[in-house]
Amino acid sequence: MIALGLLFALLAGAVIAMQTGSNARLKEAFGHALPAVVVSSLIGIVLLGTLIGVTRTPMPSFGRAMAAPWTAWLGGLLGAVYAVTVVILARELGAATLTAAVVTGQLVCSVILDHFGLLGFDVHPVNAGRVIGCVLLLAGTWLIWKF
Repeated sequence: MIALGLLFALLAGAVIAMQTGSNARLKEAFGHALPAVVVSSLIGIVLLGTLIGVTRTPMPSFGRAMAAPWTAWLGGLLGAVYAVTVVILARELGAATLTAAVVTGQLVCSVILDHFGLLGFDVHPVNAGRVIGCVLLLAGTWLIWKF
């Protein structure tokens, strides 16, 4: 089961790289990043709304939604920051450098989140393997960027 989860995670990573290229093309067609990200996000909202209707997934009550911690509401904001940033940088950095930098940023931040148990993650202390992994990712990002 874990292997299947890892396979889907790898596929999700590939989808993110393709999404970045697609959104960058939309930015070029529209002339600006913000409208491109809004249209892309609206398409996703329509798809998700359709899935909610088809699967008859109930929406939470107002009280339940308001009981969520404030950090639970950051996802949309952080997603928007990410989407605009990668759309702006995609052509300049190229797919490989941009993806390497994004993945490295994700991993370094994830190690910090795990170490301190932030945003609801269980505590997984920093160890030598995690530090070495982050350093290797940084080195790999630099190599991809320079060569």
